[in-house]
Amino acid sequence: MAELFERDEHLDDFIEYIFDNPYNYIPRRYIRDRQNPVEYYSEGEFMTRYRFSKRTVIDVLLPMIALQNISNRGMPVPPILKLLTALRFFATGSFQLVCADLLQVSQPSVSQILKNVSAELAAKLPLWVKRPSTEEEFAAIRNSFYAIANFPGVVECINCTHIPIKSPGGDLAEVYRNRKGWFSMNVQVVVGPSMEIMDIVCRWQGSVHDARIFHNSRLKHRFEAGQMRGILLGDSGYPLLPYLFTPVLHPTTGPERRRVDSWCE
Repeated sequence: MAELFERDEHLDDFIEYIFDNPYNYIPRRYIRDRQNPVEYYSEGEFMTRYRFSKRTVIDVLLPMIALQNISNRGMPVPPILKLLTALRFFATGSFQLVCADLLQVSQPSVSQILKNVSAELAAKLPLWVKRPSTEEEFAAIRNSFYAIANFPGVVECINCTHIPIKSPGGDLAEVYRNRKGWFSMNVQVVVGPSMEIMDIVCRWQGSVHDARIFHNSRLKHRFEAGQMRGILLGDSGYPLLPYLFTPVLHPTTGPERRRVDSWCE
């Protein structure tokens, strides 16, 4: 029995090695106490941080994306927190490490979450981004636009916005630098009277002018082919066409002033 209490010299060597080399320890795994933002934030605070209401996130966005965990190995992130992590990143444009600290996970985990959520949302694009197809739908949109500013015949509004990106590098990197001096994608968006997105083009570099994007879009072809009936409203960056109305920059006559006033209402 005495042999059981004798100290093993190999054990002593191992203990000495551990204390002399503390970084060889395998880190202990702690249970993370993740907050549920849906319960933690008020409706206003939640909207400020995620740009969507709680009801929209839970009843619309969460059911339409498949973010279930493949296994329960380790400490998997619940689907609702994956979605909210991506929405927080989209809404604020912060670094992935900041989102990782909020969720108490690693930056590579946030990167994978963003990749998965973005792919799921992109796959649902045809379900949400679409334009009217029947005359009844066109008539309803024209009436809705007329109710806003008494401007008859309008069916859509168009504009471009710059989405910041990192420099892609390479010989063609500078074509992504916009006129304001930073790298971006110039994205063309067409909306309806309730700000619903009806068409989106997101493949052009930041240095490309808005008018060039429109000139090369299917939207222009549809209007010129008569597939779209009505007026498209754009800003002064677009050319004035029979179906594309732009504002008068320097009004001189009465009708021109009334037209400018209708834009400003």
